[in-house]
Amino acid sequence: MPVHDGDSGVLAHVAGNVRRLRQERGLSQATLAERSGVSRRTIINLEAGEANVSLSGLDRVADALSTRFSALVAEPSAPSTAINALAWRGAGPESSASLLGSAPALSEAQLWSWSLSPGDRYHAEPDPAGWHELLLVTSGRLRLELEDGETLLGPGDHAIYSSAQRYAYVAVGEEAVRFVRVAVS
Repeated sequence: MPVHDGDSGVLAHVAGNVRRLRQERGLSQATLAERSGVSRRTIINLEAGEANVSLSGLDRVADALSTRFSALVAEPSAPSTAINALAWRGAGPESSASLLGSAPALSEAQLWSWSLSPGDRYHAEPDPAGWHELLLVTSGRLRLELEDGETLLGPGDHAIYSSAQRYAYVAVGEEAVRFVRVAVS
């Protein structure tokens, strides 16, 4: 699912941040599109605050701008430890992902709060080599689908894995699943 605005204003932050960073680097929209592998139309829509881009697409734009994902979605005045940006919304009313904060790592560390409505799922494209995820389920049941198999996680269970592969989160059962996600590079 793509980045959605919801109540957070994240698309306004993305629009302003992409436009400002692109201009600071002296890039045209066409050059940014070519470097990121995201269409020029999507770049135009991002800068207009009308984006329909995946999280991994936005990550590629950040990389092409030589910045971090968190720098694109955060309000410019927000400290990295308190970003609190709604960055994904699923089909169910309880399905969402908010980037809570970021800390330095070799590249970056991101702290996320996720929830999925019963039966909802999130499909992820592979991250660049070197990225890993740490998940901690706080309520409900989560099926983690990795290329080498599936794992069912309940409250208090965790998983650590390379996210440089296709993976998915699936809410299992009759209640929403809530979990904390840390992405690190």
